[in-house]
Amino acid sequence: MPQFPKNQLAQLVIASCNAHQLEHVVISPGSRNAPLTIGFFNHPNIKTYSIVDERCAAFFALGLAQQLQKPVAVVCSSGSALLNYYPAISEAFYSDIPLVVISADRPKHLIDIGDGQTVRQENVFENHCLFSANLIANDGLKEENLNLLDYALRVATYEKGPVHINIPFDEPLYEMVDELIELEPVNSEVGEEPIEVEELQEYANIWNASSKKMVLIGANFPDELLQVQLNKIIEDESVIVLTETTSNVYHEHFVNSIDKVIFPIDEIDFEALKPEVLLTLGGMIVSKKIKQYLRKYQPKHHWHVDCKKAFDTYFCLEKHFDVSPQLFFSQFFFLTDGVESDYQKSWLEIKEHRATKHNNFLAQCAYSDLKVFESVLDSIPSDIQLQLSNSSIVRYAQLFHMNPSLRVFCNRGTSGIDGSTSTAIGASVINKGQTVFVTGDISFFYDSNALWNKYIPKSFRVILINNDGGGIFKVIPGPQSTNALEYFETPHGLTAQQLCDMYQIEYDNANTLNELNVSLSDFYSESERPKLLEVFTPSSENDKVLKQYFESLK
Repeated sequence: MPQFPKNQLAQLVIASCNAHQLEHVVISPGSRNAPLTIGFFNHPNIKTYSIVDERCAAFFALGLAQQLQKPVAVVCSSGSALLNYYPAISEAFYSDIPLVVISADRPKHLIDIGDGQTVRQENVFENHCLFSANLIANDGLKEENLNLLDYALRVATYEKGPVHINIPFDEPLYEMVDELIELEPVNSEVGEEPIEVEELQEYANIWNASSKKMVLIGANFPDELLQVQLNKIIEDESVIVLTETTSNVYHEHFVNSIDKVIFPIDEIDFEALKPEVLLTLGGMIVSKKIKQYLRKYQPKHHWHVDCKKAFDTYFCLEKHFDVSPQLFFSQFFFLTDGVESDYQKSWLEIKEHRATKHNNFLAQCAYSDLKVFESVLDSIPSDIQLQLSNSSIVRYAQLFHMNPSLRVFCNRGTSGIDGSTSTAIGASVINKGQTVFVTGDISFFYDSNALWNKYIPKSFRVILINNDGGGIFKVIPGPQSTNALEYFETPHGLTAQQLCDMYQIEYDNANTLNELNVSLSDFYSESERPKLLEVFTPSSENDKVLKQYFESLK
């Protein structure tokens, strides 16, 4: 018979999570969180995962929630264990991912008296958390605790972000009972109020009077309705749609590979291509060039569409439509008319010209990170999930046309390298198809505990591009002007082979383009274990090739 904690606070937390349809809980071992561990593990509606390293556990949970688009919980013991969650919490905060952090704590009378495994846990994440629920260890305050739990879980669900539930447990911790309290299920449906037509008409009039309109799309979860709506908007020749690799929308008349397209444009072209209206949607933008461009050549009007927030990225934000893009476009289309213009045509001519230059350069490109990316992206099968690590990896990906069937993700909330592998593994657990993770060496070795994980699917694939250091620091001008480049680039001389042996992952490597293409030919096929392909590239040449590439686009 299943066993549940006798502790009332643990009972309330577990029952509340179940009532809010929270179905996945990632647990890191500890004693103070024993009542939660026992209860979640034995609950028939909740799937649990055991991951020792709390930083990896939080990013693994982030990957689960990223794919589910629903809250996922992480549970830890008291003390410094909790603080290891912070990188993933900040990523969830800026990427709008519903992460529920549940921490066991000592009772208040044991804090700051010299007891072991105690830190000041209450409100410790308040700068990057939507809500902190500090429960009270008092059986007479059941209603107050239930209200705190209900509010925290509603915020995570409806506002899409991290919340922290801190629970003081006094001993004994391992007393058990046969039954768990039950709470009424909570309706998790999120309704939206449409925009007032009179308000929207004002902006539609501006739209209809403008002959240069740009739609810029950042990180975005794949959505069929949004794709259909954007297919419609591009029919207007006064509209150009710029997309990022992580936007997950595709059209032959969209401008992807933004940096490739705009890097060589001179100032006269910039002025001519400046939009009158900039409509933005989605999350963070990778392209530094488009940020620089729109900050210098600001549109007359900048509107952002998002249920939750609007960043003034280009210092000219005029209007935040606080609804989903899907609802916005479903209303907006009825108020807009096509406008005769050569604006879209001008952008597409530049796009075509850059594509020709791109192909010509790659045809004679030396073996390098850039050439490796061409082969890797060409090799990836259709209809899979592609996870990218940060820094150089996602920026290289932005230079290539992506297979429209791919679903592409990257931790762009804070753009850190710290949990890319753990996130990709968490996402692969939910993904029904194959997940391919492309990463750089610094990111991979930094998060190598991500492989200390018994849940990695057999179909999971890692392509590790090892240029022996943080190659991006050779590309950006600042570090090379100092005498401390090795402290930026961090050469290490490591290989992933021993890690793969330890974690039972099939390992292969490539040192030339021919070896790479041979390895890739069978890399995605079925296997009994996950696979990692380590591709060694010339550290001293990669930055030179990339600079030559951008020069060739002019």
